[in-house]
Amino acid sequence: MAITFDEGRRIFTLTTRNTTYQMMADSFGYLLHLYYGAKTAGFTDWGLTFADRGFSGSPYELGRDRTYSLDALPQEFPVQGTGDYRSPMLIVRDSEDTYGADLRYSGHEITEGKYSLPGLPAVYANPGEEAQTLTVTLSNNRLGLSVKLLYGVIPGKDIITRSVIVRNNGSKPFTAEKLYSSCLDFTHGDFDLITFHGRHTLERQYQRQRLNHGSYSVGSRRGMSSHQYSPFVILADHDATETHGRCWGMNFVYSGGFCAEAELDQYGQTRVIMGLSREKFSYGLEPGEEIAGPEVIMTFSSEGLGKLTHSFHACIRENICRGKFRDSPRPVVLNTWEALYFNFDGRKILDAAESAKALGVDMLVLDDGWFTNRNNDAQALGDWSADEGKLGCTLGELVSRVKAIGLDFGIWVEPEMISEDSRLYREHRDWAMIIPGEKPVLGRNQLVLDLSRMDVREYIIQSMRGILNEGVTYLKWDYNRSIAELYSHSGSNGKLAYKYILGLYEILERITSEYPGVLIEGCAGGGGRFDAGMLYYTPQIWCSDNTDALDRLTIHYGTSFGFPMSAVAAHVSTCPNHQTGRITPLKARYTVSMTGAFGYELDPLKLTDDERREISGQIRQYKLDREIITEGLYYRLSNPESDNYCAWEYVSHDGSKALISVVIPQNHGNMPVIYITPRGLTHGAFYRDIESGKIYPADALMDSGFPVDMPKSDYESFTFRLERM
Repeated sequence: MAITFDEGRRIFTLTTRNTTYQMMADSFGYLLHLYYGAKTAGFTDWGLTFADRGFSGSPYELGRDRTYSLDALPQEFPVQGTGDYRSPMLIVRDSEDTYGADLRYSGHEITEGKYSLPGLPAVYANPGEEAQTLTVTLSNNRLGLSVKLLYGVIPGKDIITRSVIVRNNGSKPFTAEKLYSSCLDFTHGDFDLITFHGRHTLERQYQRQRLNHGSYSVGSRRGMSSHQYSPFVILADHDATETHGRCWGMNFVYSGGFCAEAELDQYGQTRVIMGLSREKFSYGLEPGEEIAGPEVIMTFSSEGLGKLTHSFHACIRENICRGKFRDSPRPVVLNTWEALYFNFDGRKILDAAESAKALGVDMLVLDDGWFTNRNNDAQALGDWSADEGKLGCTLGELVSRVKAIGLDFGIWVEPEMISEDSRLYREHRDWAMIIPGEKPVLGRNQLVLDLSRMDVREYIIQSMRGILNEGVTYLKWDYNRSIAELYSHSGSNGKLAYKYILGLYEILERITSEYPGVLIEGCAGGGGRFDAGMLYYTPQIWCSDNTDALDRLTIHYGTSFGFPMSAVAAHVSTCPNHQTGRITPLKARYTVSMTGAFGYELDPLKLTDDERREISGQIRQYKLDREIITEGLYYRLSNPESDNYCAWEYVSHDGSKALISVVIPQNHGNMPVIYITPRGLTHGAFYRDIESGKIYPADALMDSGFPVDMPKSDYESFTFRLERM
């Protein structure tokens, strides 16, 4: 059994292949956290300590006994108003503007299978895969407040998920002013917090810092998970490495505003919590109403960051991503954006398609500028009808002509946005999020549609149907601004940020259900909404608007800690690069871009004959390597912050093959030799380098590594394919 309950001690134990998670409903009814770590037998309540803590409040029923305080005890769901002055997961304001709610254990249920959440994406169990759900109910009689803590266990993947449902069972309304979904409390430890910061065109940059006294948080106030911070954090022992030490990960299955907080308190205890952004959130619950907190995926590794990464990759690839393209090969695409921008017509598109077909490309993706009056980024968003004058035909006819060439057809859309200069805005100004009496904030010359409204959602779905019914089999779903104002003509603005995301999920669920053969690639100005919530609907995401090979090295490095490389859309683009002006060899651009979902972002008509031959070879080779890239175990073999090279590896699950990539950004005089040390090979086996024919003993390779050739110029790149003998 993955979940057990000891009646005498009232201890819950959640067990996976390599981990144990324990908590206890104590004699006062408080749910205390006991343990989350390496798999163990027995009970761990001996780890709790009790003492008289100055200025730390105690429950009333203890009277003069001051040795028990929630301010100094590890908890599963800390709430404001119980004498715990650390950051809580729930803050409730009642109808009298009173804050505070004392929650006590009132029951539990253990069920087979993995829970789901109303209107929200969540981890699912595959047929035949063991999974269980624990629901623990906490209650407050004064408010009629019921909190259901949901724990899902996927034992084979070392995954435990957490979520929460807050319900008003009383007779008066109250408001949730803060709602987080997951908490990890540690009574001691010397930890680092790993987060992933960034900006537009440089997302998910690895950052590791020691936790000192105080509180540290990352999050997004932008209405999306954001370019600035990833909704994914790691707590690690200070000395943890890729292959050694304890580490815990939290991955938020949500695409809107979030916050993750880490606090080292007065007693040297550490708390890490994650959930909905408190800003722009004030969720009123009338009697009978409830709200579900988005899910957090958790995993623990006692074998370093690499093992943690493998658990997250497997879970997201196999238990978050869905549909036809979860397991089937993704097409190699040619996207027209950096090749043509808005400057194209139907003839140019067909010429590009013919040239792309000759290279071995599978799909042409027509980016922005294809619909009526869309000649720049200041107009026509929301008017999703093809510009037949520009295309020289209907959209359906263009799709048919491209398919006759032998390519599938994809198209760019930005359904959540509206231009002031559009027919839709002139007819439905109230659909845009604009505060009455205020001039709206513009981002990329556009406004945001109110997805909390059913009529807006129906319009978007109908518009996408009109496109997909023309034979389009791929949507690049973009989102090119943050949400500044929150106003809806339908009211409930404290709920709007949350309901916007639920509206987005409803749209995507209906489209993916109705068109199961369509591949949707998520995008938000590149990687501004790269999160597990979007991956539930879009199995790949445009990783960054920055296609520069050098910058992509660190973007991919940071992304790899929490997300599978099959989700990373990366394209070879032209040089000089359009974002940085940097010139890098075509080989290096390919080595970096073949990381995951692969394609090109250039004008094939402007290629030289040598470039055409090289690209044709790249595509043929990628298709041979595609399976191990999208399904293999991924290893980081370098740290861009400290090493003068970047190396990574894919290993097939049976260990029979390995694919190793190396990029050396800078060449220097008389450089030391670089040795690459693979991991994940079969102990005791021998491997042959397919290109050179050299034979290596696996154990020696994983101990001492092998040398790469001395670079002759900047951006030298190498690829090694090893095969077990």
